[in-house]
Amino acid sequence: MRSRQEIQERVAAANAEFYQAIETGDIDLMGRVWAEEDQAPDLVCVNPGWPMLRGRSEIMRAWSLVMANVPYIQYVLTETHVGVSGDVAMVTCEENVLTAEDDNPGFVAGGQVVTTNLFIETDQGWRLWSHHASPVMLQEDGEGE
Repeated sequence: MRSRQEIQERVAAANAEFYQAIETGDIDLMGRVWAEEDQAPDLVCVNPGWPMLRGRSEIMRAWSLVMANVPYIQYVLTETHVGVSGDVAMVTCEENVLTAEDDNPGFVAGGQVVTTNLFIETDQGWRLWSHHASPVMLQEDGEGE
């Protein structure tokens, strides 16, 4: 019997692989991160500014486009929390995102996104079932004072 801490660590590792796949542009790793349709029906992915994506093939096609068109992206995750109930786990976190949107060296944009990632335990380990990311509206200097 695995301890709750060990299970949470495995889920956290699966979550880290998701972000590693994006940062390194590794579509093969992204394919291993997401569950198969027979393991988790109705896979869903919501990224800020995108329509809801349903199904593994639609999700993988979208990530392929992102990886092919974003020259640089880095995530600094904060406020990460892992909850587990049986064979389902939920990771909530804040994504602090740095990205280059064109080929100009030194051009970097940033933003913050709050995210919920749902995982399901499979024979291959913990796999992503749902990713939902929503942008956080940052206050301008001087607002709210």
